[in-house]
Amino acid sequence: MARLDFDQAYPGISIRPRSRRLWARLMRWPAECIHLENGHHWMATFLPDTLYLRGKARLRRDPARPEVSVCYDCLAGLLEPELAACPSRVVAFEPDGESFTQYFFLGREDFTAAGLRPEVAAAIESRLENLAGECSDCGQPATWLWISRREVSSLDQTERIEISPGALFCAKHGAAKLCEALGQVKEANLFYVNAPYGDSGAYVWI
Repeated sequence: MARLDFDQAYPGISIRPRSRRLWARLMRWPAECIHLENGHHWMATFLPDTLYLRGKARLRRDPARPEVSVCYDCLAGLLEPELAACPSRVVAFEPDGESFTQYFFLGREDFTAAGLRPEVAAAIESRLENLAGECSDCGQPATWLWISRREVSSLDQTERIEISPGALFCAKHGAAKLCEALGQVKEANLFYVNAPYGDSGAYVWI
């Protein structure tokens, strides 16, 4: 599959000059936003169109957007509009801000291939199938179920996944909730964040 260049993929992001040098391209270093020039307490590697299944990369869009390292503000600027425009049904689990290193979307069709235990996959699928109601912020039809860490602190808690009420949101307010939760993490170094694909799935963390 082909890949877009950085300027085509991320027109609103100012890329650090060092990222554009020949040496960086030869070494295949990811582009970095300008805010990482002097180090930063919050950074994430955004691979919007790449899914990793047991360590193997699969591209979910052609042409795919390249890897980019960004600060929180730049990530939110890229991710929130995309989430808000996404028609997928989403169950999103609030990450543990003190220990997570990845926060990524798994399409329902990839739950098994990604290694989710059958009972966990079944619990999330049930929530997706029964996702209905109104957005708690605006009253529009809900397509997101946000599950806080207070309700489910680990994907091992199958019963809690099944019964936790969570909070219902439309795509716009679900996107805002997810980005707000990431922004409440004081320090982060995330190795992998992607964007949704397919008709339904879940944002999980490790």
